[in-house]
Amino acid sequence: MEKFGTLEFVLDRYSGTWCWKISGNRAVNMVSKLIPRGWYGDKPDEVIVSDNDENIKKLKMIDERYTFELLSKSVWKRKIAPLTIKKAKVPKIEKLQQAVPSKQFKGNLLDFQREGLDFLIKSSGNALLADEMGLGKTVQTLAYLSKEKNSFPALIVAPLVTLTNWQREIEKFLKKKGKNGKVIENETPSSTMIRNGKLADLGEYDFYIINYELLHKRLPDLTKVGIRSVVCDEVQHLRSKTTQKYAAVKELAGLESVKYRVGLSGTPIYNRGSEIWPIVDILKPGLLGSFKEFCEYFCYVNEKGKAIVLENKRDTLRNQLTKHVMLRRKKSDVLKELKDKVRYSSPVHADEKFYKAELSKIWKKLEEEQKYAESAFDKSASYHRAIESERQAAGLAKLKHVVDFVTEIMEIEESVVVFCHHKAIHSLLHNNLAQYTPASIIGGQTDVVRQREIDRFQKGQTKLMIAGLRAGNVGINLTNAKYVIFAELDWSPAIHRQAEDRLHRIGQKNTVFAYYLVGKGTLDEHVAEILTDKEFEIDSILDKQGESFENKEKAKMILAQIHDKLGPKL
Repeated sequence: MEKFGTLEFVLDRYSGTWCWKISGNRAVNMVSKLIPRGWYGDKPDEVIVSDNDENIKKLKMIDERYTFELLSKSVWKRKIAPLTIKKAKVPKIEKLQQAVPSKQFKGNLLDFQREGLDFLIKSSGNALLADEMGLGKTVQTLAYLSKEKNSFPALIVAPLVTLTNWQREIEKFLKKKGKNGKVIENETPSSTMIRNGKLADLGEYDFYIINYELLHKRLPDLTKVGIRSVVCDEVQHLRSKTTQKYAAVKELAGLESVKYRVGLSGTPIYNRGSEIWPIVDILKPGLLGSFKEFCEYFCYVNEKGKAIVLENKRDTLRNQLTKHVMLRRKKSDVLKELKDKVRYSSPVHADEKFYKAELSKIWKKLEEEQKYAESAFDKSASYHRAIESERQAAGLAKLKHVVDFVTEIMEIEESVVVFCHHKAIHSLLHNNLAQYTPASIIGGQTDVVRQREIDRFQKGQTKLMIAGLRAGNVGINLTNAKYVIFAELDWSPAIHRQAEDRLHRIGQKNTVFAYYLVGKGTLDEHVAEILTDKEFEIDSILDKQGESFENKEKAKMILAQIHDKLGPKL
């Protein structure tokens, strides 16, 4: 009887990725019917298919019926074997109760925040608090540090724009504890913000507060002060294990004096599920095995060489995280009085002639730069500059229609927050919407100016806020508005979520409506597709099921009103 065919794990020379090669007429015919996206190999009776979970399922189904001659037995067995994780033994976090804060803590915790405090206590402080944004992760962490014995001095590592907020929250929620352990009612813990990279003695404080980018420069000083607790706010900054900030935090978290390690983020996964490994590696080393083991168990490598968590492994990963290291609550779970958040994607017209002319200039310049590039780095850098220029061109091409959209929604409703990415777009939006005397958040502002603009908006002195996507997406409260408009898109869905949740948080009494304005025929359409794929992976790992763009009736009605008024402009 004719042999069915062979199955071999090979490195495809065209795509540069590991794939499955099937040979033999019968096997190729069968695979071609079940996996139509395969491509032919060097011989007529060979076919190459991608190494992904869906294809392995189909190959396994064929093998069970017809039996391949396996040329890569060990790889095949590993791919089809049930998941087993080599990890350090870690206790399961027990059912949560409502813990009582210590006498050092001043203020009140909501019931779910007291459960968050209990979670941190039961996890011995080595944990990821991943509540959605706006649920008070800072205050839960401060309550925890005041509850544990010998938790000071504490190091707070956070984005630059949130350092002042941390200092303010410490003063607001904590009393001073003396060396004898007694609480001093009228004093607050001592703290210092480290704002320069020059090595110098830091002195003795209860809290050392520093931003991620500066951390590696002051590492020698911080290793001398006897840190007991390390708190990493917006811990997604550590999602890459090759950065200086990751290496610095890893070294500090591993100091003999450090007993407690807490990561905070409503968006611990920014782009891909594999970004969770470096974070967990700092908080609970060994829980997910080595990075190689983690990838073998949970991931496949896409065409760009990025590790993507397999769809059928996402539930397993989420279960491992929530069982041992992560607490994740959504606002809809714990704040019953908080209204919905509704997302709506709205296509808007773009100036096609302008956009194509700009693209022509951008790619002509790219060709020149690629031609004279002296290294692979130069080529890559010029390519990324071109993509960034195309993003700005897309923003400029739809600017007039964005301004019309904002103007109409402000006439229909009340306060509005507009997010954009490029400073040029930020400036043009200000100029074109000057009649509303907009408040402004943009990179490079001082803490004083930034807070003044936030206060101006929150107190109703202006009904329009124009904010940079990466400058205004963390550390601020914009609950005075219920409408948020994205004039430009970011590559990462986490950036948008953080921006939305400047409005959708404790204190918001209305449904929040988020409108994503996608320029027709521009790079926006491609970015929107990528965002959808990334959101699906992130949501399924963190929240089991994703939030989609919802066509709620009021959102549709408002959009219909705008389209009706603007007519052919959109």
